[in-house]
Amino acid sequence: MEVRDIIIIGGGPAGLTSAIYAARYLRKAAVLEKGVPGGQIAMTDVIENYPGFPDGIRGMELMQKFEEQAKRFGTEFVNLFEVKALEENDDLKIVKSSDNRSFAAKAIIIATGQDPKPLNVPGENRLIGKGISYCATCDGAFFKDMEVAVVGGGNSAIQEAIFLTRFASRVLVIHRRDQLRADKILQKKAFENKKISFLWNSVVVEVLGDNKVTGLKVRNVKSENVNEVKVDGVFIFIGYIPNTSFLKGIVELDKNGYVITDENLQTNIPGIFAAGDARANTLKQVSVAVGEGALAAANAEKYLENI
Repeated sequence: MEVRDIIIIGGGPAGLTSAIYAARYLRKAAVLEKGVPGGQIAMTDVIENYPGFPDGIRGMELMQKFEEQAKRFGTEFVNLFEVKALEENDDLKIVKSSDNRSFAAKAIIIATGQDPKPLNVPGENRLIGKGISYCATCDGAFFKDMEVAVVGGGNSAIQEAIFLTRFASRVLVIHRRDQLRADKILQKKAFENKKISFLWNSVVVEVLGDNKVTGLKVRNVKSENVNEVKVDGVFIFIGYIPNTSFLKGIVELDKNGYVITDENLQTNIPGIFAAGDARANTLKQVSVAVGEGALAAANAEKYLENI
């Protein structure tokens, strides 16, 4: 089995930054990625708060630049379906994929990010792809001149609601509280957009429709009244679940499944580091992921020098 110096699990902004730094340290590094490099950010329409782009930049474009830079420095990219296990074997770490491949390295950087959290209500599983989406950038164009709902009140929800007004005739934001959690500048844009309306103190309890979404059952959390809302589609942004299930019993995780590290981004196992959205940090942003990706690679380099 070929042994790399560093294996980076995940090709989002944290993973790609780690790859750039690892390659510049002249380390034999490989990025294991199950999809298109860029992760969730590649599906974001416009990023307005990443330094260096005063007019904003499309998420896919930014991640393509990251990928090109990593490849220019000689990073190896390996596509696989999914990582299913991480094991220790003497001084080596072994990554096993669900397609029965194994990869060995002296150090590991976990940059697996997180996936959207589902509502877990009746009708959701049945109607995914039939009016239910977790990515407005991916699916917004299918809802031209239709009425859609966005569930959530954070940055992702409001940013995607604003994006959906390019296509939809009406965007209804459904939020369980009476005020948004999104950044103030995003709130201002949403409140000023005539296509966006709000349903406060409300949660979705069922998605309606047989072969496609026709509406939602919504419960008011204060009055407990349940009403039906007619929409042609629903976009769900109520939070995220870290992609760390393969680490259970190996690397220490917090109660929500995020990787716990020390100040050097090292886990409880020497030589295994974590960066970005899969790590237990307080701010899930591209700039944070980039900084952590660089720091994880730098500390992985120190680890390799000492063994």
